Amino acid sequence: MRPIRAACLGTATLVALLTCTSVAGAAATDTGSAQTTGKARVITLTGVVQEVHRFPVSTTPGVVSQGDRVVVRSILSDLDGNEVGETNGTCTTTRGGTDEAEQCLVTYTLADGQLVVAGMFYNYLDPDASFDNAITGGTGRYDKARGSVHAELLNGVRTFTINLV
Repeated sequence: MRPIRAACLGTATLVALLTCTSVAGAAATDTGSAQTTGKARVITLTGVVQEVHRFPVSTTPGVVSQGDRVVVRSILSDLDGNEVGETNGTCTTTRGGTDEAEQCLVTYTLADGQLVVAGMFYNYLDPDASFDNAITGGTGRYDKARGSVHAELLNGVRTFTINLV
């Protein structure tokens, strides 16, 4: 089994899950669905992977194959370093080999509800890989949420810019 570089799997994942530049916006505690407030909202968080496990389908060590699964959990913090939630996600490899692709489903759990995020993550072995995923829904203050999450590795820390529309 090939070792996983945890920093590359912020959400992946989401995992996914699961991986953005700092954007001026609401603090993590200033959360709310843009759907319920009628305003677009940006939340910037950082994530640190706590657990990540790959479940390969191939018996050949180091081979990434279609059908491999990754399960990941990260702690989320606001830009002041205060812990504000976590991500929990799974990714399934849809294309193996050196140009690997994974489809990820990640839940961002925050104090006022959850955001569900889905999308593709490419080449997890690249420590600088960024990704963009879609917000597909949510609960609590994020009920009916829509938008996107951009994730990027900055100074060794995975940063998530959550764009609620």
